[in-house]
Amino acid sequence: MTTFETVRVAAIQATPVILDAEATVAKAERLLAEAAQAGAQLAVLPETFVPLYPSNTWARGASAFGGWDELWERLWRNSVDVPGPLVDRLVRACHRHDLHCAIGVTEREDDRPGSLYNTLLLLGPGGLLARHRKLMPTHHERLFHGIGAGDDLHVTHTPLGRIGGLICWENRMPLARHALYRDGVQVWVAPTADDSDGWQATMRHIAIESGAFVVGAPQYIPRSAFPADFPVPLPDEPEVYCNGGAVIVEPTWGKVIAGPLYGEEGMLLADCDLREGLRAKRWFDAVGHYSRDDVLSP
Repeated sequence: MTTFETVRVAAIQATPVILDAEATVAKAERLLAEAAQAGAQLAVLPETFVPLYPSNTWARGASAFGGWDELWERLWRNSVDVPGPLVDRLVRACHRHDLHCAIGVTEREDDRPGSLYNTLLLLGPGGLLARHRKLMPTHHERLFHGIGAGDDLHVTHTPLGRIGGLICWENRMPLARHALYRDGVQVWVAPTADDSDGWQATMRHIAIESGAFVVGAPQYIPRSAFPADFPVPLPDEPEVYCNGGAVIVEPTWGKVIAGPLYGEEGMLLADCDLREGLRAKRWFDAVGHYSRDDVLSP
């Protein structure tokens, strides 16, 4: 049964402890505790928060066959098994604080050393609720991440409502969005590394198109966050590789109700009355009375 509660959500804009999965998960645990203390029921953390996003500002050289082996090995060692002990720690934090959490991780395959995936996890007090691997890594990301199979593209029913979402530029994929619209998504989570003004337009458009509240959670990545022993050279400029842009948007007119937040780590909070999504669909239901699948389906 679909619920129409008021849900307090938190968009957490944060910097990972780069290439240190244990320390990054410890930071995530602290951030979840802070979100719960502020009354949040759902907290959203950034794309590949554990342990690093391979930004185009420094990672484009990975197309070379040589010179990137140490980074690859350290990235693999600090990636996440799903299920696995790091996920268990985050689930325990959700249980401790009666909280749901969406978090981006770099996932390694738990049964063999090899490919990595850009993965979105949805966790609740009772355990791992959903895992989604990014369908198509963006541009340079394909040097680091495999392609998701797409069999995990669905909305999860929770006591808070129907939660679903996509990772970064997957949100630009109309058919991927449509798949989640068909499942009746009410809260849309969007971990990202995109700090552009265009991303803000995407978040507002999805809120209107889906009839869901949208929670965008980017990283904030200053150059100073990188450890001294980072294994590949970093450019001197810019000083900030991802400037943030966390945002929460409501579904009727696509109004920004929290944020955008730039230039620092921080947390945005908003109370989301899920009845507003139902009201929005009275006007426009992209997979209901406004769909015209009889004309537009291939």
